[in-house]
Amino acid sequence: MKEIITREISQFNNELKLQGFKAFQIEDDGAETRTYSRKEFYKICLTTGKSKIHYSDKTYEQEGTILFFGNPHIPYSWETISTTYVGYTILFSEEFFKNSERSESLQQSSFFKIGGTPVLKITEEQRGFLNTIFQKMIAEQKSDYVFKDELIRNYISLIIHESLKMEPSENFEQNKNASSRLASVFLELLERQFPIETTSSPLQLRTAQHYAQHLNVHINYLNRAVKEVTGKSTTTHITERIITEAKALLQHTDWSISEIAYALGFDYPTYFNNFFKKTTGTNPTAFRLAEV
Repeated sequence: MKEIITREISQFNNELKLQGFKAFQIEDDGAETRTYSRKEFYKICLTTGKSKIHYSDKTYEQEGTILFFGNPHIPYSWETISTTYVGYTILFSEEFFKNSERSESLQQSSFFKIGGTPVLKITEEQRGFLNTIFQKMIAEQKSDYVFKDELIRNYISLIIHESLKMEPSENFEQNKNASSRLASVFLELLERQFPIETTSSPLQLRTAQHYAQHLNVHINYLNRAVKEVTGKSTTTHITERIITEAKALLQHTDWSISEIAYALGFDYPTYFNNFFKKTTGTNPTAFRLAEV
């Protein structure tokens, strides 16, 4: 049984990565669909039930039908309180969606950024309309229609535009310790940047400013929260994690120093060499040779 589930998980993830999107009914979801990489895919859920969603420094407690927008770069958690939970989900990559000339950056969308509202309360009338869109996406992804990708992008855009007309959910409570929540979000987002799996997908977030912009908060607020909760600066956390990854790549891959430097977001190998030596006291080549 375990072997069958593992195979289903692999097939699901491979299909998702190959197509760039996957739509499905939550009732048909099963354990395997909970293992997809949120590091890569955006998520829109239309669900009916009782749940509690922790997102940034807010907690949304909902009962009834909601529409949820999940950004893979913003960690969140979801507690299902109901014994039954039904609805639909669409997962899609930014690369898939941005093939549309009309698409805007998803990270700047009011629904997908950390300062926005990721949860919308849905009426029965709106639910019926949205159900139809999700059902059309599920049916379309199984078809052989040549332009189905463009059609599904249009359906996603339609959901987003319809959502812009709706009132955002006000049923949330501010986290009692906003600093603790923001620090937790930062640390989880930092960890999600790793491991670096290919030289063609370099590290995107390398500085405290990058993380502040990504989380849509002022850098001083982020630095103050992280320092207050962890005792270390934001930059120290980033530096330590990059060094840990650099050591792993030097030890366990045959990538050249230049390839590792690029994968970790450095424009030039000399910048990486100086960074590594300043932090560890030795240069990357010497470290690699010592570990052989």
